Amino acid sequence: MVMRLGGIHIGTVVDTAIFGLAIVSAAFILAWAAEAAEVEISQALAVAFIALIAVLPEYAVDMTFAWKAGQDPEYAPYAVANMTGGNRLLIGLGWSFVFFLFWYRTRGKLLRLERGHSIDVIALGAATAYSLTIPFKGSISLVDTAVLAAIFVVYVIIIARLESEEPELVGPARAVGTLPRTQRRIALLAMFLFAAVGIFLAAEPFAEGLIHTGTELGIDEFLLVQWLAPLASEAPEFLVAGILAYRGRATVAMGALLSSKVNQWTLLIGGLPVAYSASSGALDSLPLDSRQQHEVWLTAGQSAFAVAVLVSLSLEAREAIALLGLFLIQFFIPIDGVHLAMTYVYLILAIGLFLLNRRDIRALFAGARAELRELAEARARAREEVRAPPA
Repeated sequence: MVMRLGGIHIGTVVDTAIFGLAIVSAAFILAWAAEAAEVEISQALAVAFIALIAVLPEYAVDMTFAWKAGQDPEYAPYAVANMTGGNRLLIGLGWSFVFFLFWYRTRGKLLRLERGHSIDVIALGAATAYSLTIPFKGSISLVDTAVLAAIFVVYVIIIARLESEEPELVGPARAVGTLPRTQRRIALLAMFLFAAVGIFLAAEPFAEGLIHTGTELGIDEFLLVQWLAPLASEAPEFLVAGILAYRGRATVAMGALLSSKVNQWTLLIGGLPVAYSASSGALDSLPLDSRQQHEVWLTAGQSAFAVAVLVSLSLEAREAIALLGLFLIQFFIPIDGVHLAMTYVYLILAIGLFLLNRRDIRALFAGARAELRELAEARARAREEVRAPPA
């Protein structure tokens, strides 16, 4: 904050590193505040809320690139690079990381999710099915924004109604969450505002610095934006999920990362044309060149495979290994031809799993319906109890 407000410059690489660390630090503060906020809202909504808050640094960096693209088209590829990198990291590293911690602690070979997570999987499936059409249009439009935002809104409305459970807070989140109500709310507001200001001040110089750092060090700027920026902004989220998994709450950790994937694959991608249009002063679509089309399609293919894996509401060891292995291949070989081939691999595997697990797909939707039916019945009983005259 001092460097940005005081106009202090040390050097391109050092400045970029400091602003990146500021975003990581702000992300930790956001994660602690969001966890502490679980005492204020239902657990299901809290998980989605934590997932949304935890990726705000990713949103800030990505929207900065989209905003700049509205004034300089050369920034458009960076906006898409950051978005696709963040989404692929979540599944390729995040999900497998949680599973391997689960295996390390329990030696279990099957990580089961709860029935309520069927709603997350269905929402991700809907967003993924739609996203597969985006590369063929050659741009991300405001129509895409409307569709993806609608999926997210419906998703949040549904999970906000699910039953609450007593949150299990640890560390800084516990220190804040156990304060008296007034003090807790003041502390939460202060933490959110402080972190938001930090992210606001650091996002632009960090985004700009990544490009100049790549030029200065002779590294592909696209790859720096695609992998380093999302890794920095999502490191706290991975750490929080890892702590939960290590403490025996791997199901909650997977739920948080699954919810993060839903909001990144809806709001993050849908927000790009909004920032782009606001900056350009016209209702424009964010253009995709051939490389970006391949990147979006690869990310959609990975997402389709992830949905196919989770229709059984479980994650097996071989599936976690596949998620990690396929991610590492396209990570270490950033060549268009390889990425296109990986897209077909993801899609073929997804189709195969969907065909093999047809019963699981039906059970997934049945579970979601049962969850909503039980919720409606509980609400009806609550209304009857309120209406019933006292004995």
